[in-house]
Amino acid sequence: MKSRWLAAGAALFLLASCSSAGSDDPFVGFGPNPDLPPPQKSLIPTIGVPEVVGWPAGAAPKAPPGFTVTRFAEGLDHPRWLLALPNGDVLVAESAAPPKAETGKSGGLREFFAKMLMKRAGAVVRSADRITLLRDVDGDGVAETRTAFATGLKSPFGMTLVGETLYVANADGVVSFPYQPGATQVAGPGAPVFDLPGGPINHHWTKNVVASPDGTKLYATVGSNSNIGENGMAAEEGRAAIWEYDLATRAKRLYATGIRNPNGLDFEPTTGTMWTVANERDEIGSDLPPDYLTSVRDGGFYGWPYSYWGKIVDQRVKPQRPDLVAKALAPDYGLGPHTASLGLTFYRATAFPEKYQAGAFIGQHGSWNRKPLNGYRVVFVPFSGGRPQMPAEAFLTGFLNAENKIQGRPVGVAVDGRGALLVADDVGDIIWRVAPAPQAGQARPDRQPILKKQSLLPSRSRT
Repeated sequence: MKSRWLAAGAALFLLASCSSAGSDDPFVGFGPNPDLPPPQKSLIPTIGVPEVVGWPAGAAPKAPPGFTVTRFAEGLDHPRWLLALPNGDVLVAESAAPPKAETGKSGGLREFFAKMLMKRAGAVVRSADRITLLRDVDGDGVAETRTAFATGLKSPFGMTLVGETLYVANADGVVSFPYQPGATQVAGPGAPVFDLPGGPINHHWTKNVVASPDGTKLYATVGSNSNIGENGMAAEEGRAAIWEYDLATRAKRLYATGIRNPNGLDFEPTTGTMWTVANERDEIGSDLPPDYLTSVRDGGFYGWPYSYWGKIVDQRVKPQRPDLVAKALAPDYGLGPHTASLGLTFYRATAFPEKYQAGAFIGQHGSWNRKPLNGYRVVFVPFSGGRPQMPAEAFLTGFLNAENKIQGRPVGVAVDGRGALLVADDVGDIIWRVAPAPQAGQARPDRQPILKKQSLLPSRSRT
């Protein structure tokens, strides 16, 4: 039986490889009014998965002139998300998809082949289910020590700190830990705070959590259980959404819906408005629709699965819901088709040049279902007056080598206590650090230690 599936998969791959290619413009589908071509119908989805080769010794992604890129930490286990703590420590969620529960039915050839492709792209690995603490004790931009901060979690992803409580988003809900500055570990799996939709399918398993600027509420992201609702809308209950949880009353509610797969979540620093990045639907063309960056309205509906980019109806979805399409909101800013935009952080520090301040850095994990490949970079979107502007900038590149093979894939992004940008690379198993290059005759501005040196467990090549 398995050989028959492999043969069918090989045939599917060959057919998919013949699918029509998209634009070779690296910024196709970007901006507030991106070009939206007609949808393309195809029996077989476009496939474009390069070989994973990893980073050669001493190699690094490329940043613009005036910046240096270093390995803040390496030898991690599929690092996905980051949280820079106020005392200078950095937490890293090392995780992957949870084991699939038995649903009593086969996912079919498409799901079988999709898993093969994800494995080829380095996305199918055992989950470490761990949060690791990294500490740069001497301010040289390299973490000298690491400790297993929290273990026994369930595919942890998002993290946020409110006062002396750390909140972690597992694949099925948010848990909390007491936290004291300087702590190098916490005990147990965490206290349950509130549940989020999980298995048995849990198609988009990553859950993010952030706190409101005043620390009174938590917001959690939940992706859809399918591409366009093909598993039935009952399986989408509470999904493709952002949830709000009130810490005082313990009440939770749906804050925004119809967002196929929101991940990064942050508050624009000049207005306090919530913004998210989202992955849009597949299989209607290499250039359609773009992933996006958007402000999030309380009660807003953003179209999924019935429409995209506002009120453009997806004719594949049955039954149609014209009542919901009529109120669907268009996103604010396109991020290109199939870029898998995941990480999001606004730059609130002052170490970078002025043009980067208050703008957004976005980690684009990269496509597996587009030709030519798209994403595999960190982009910067400038903001002015609380609104995203053109043009966007490819800020950190080189995750694909000259042969178009995968050296790494960026996911979470964060700004550390010295104003440098940290980037989690889940294929390279590295945390990259991008800092301003020192001027001639000057010490590096980002090398002042935040902490007094403490005795911790020694760093190691693999946690």
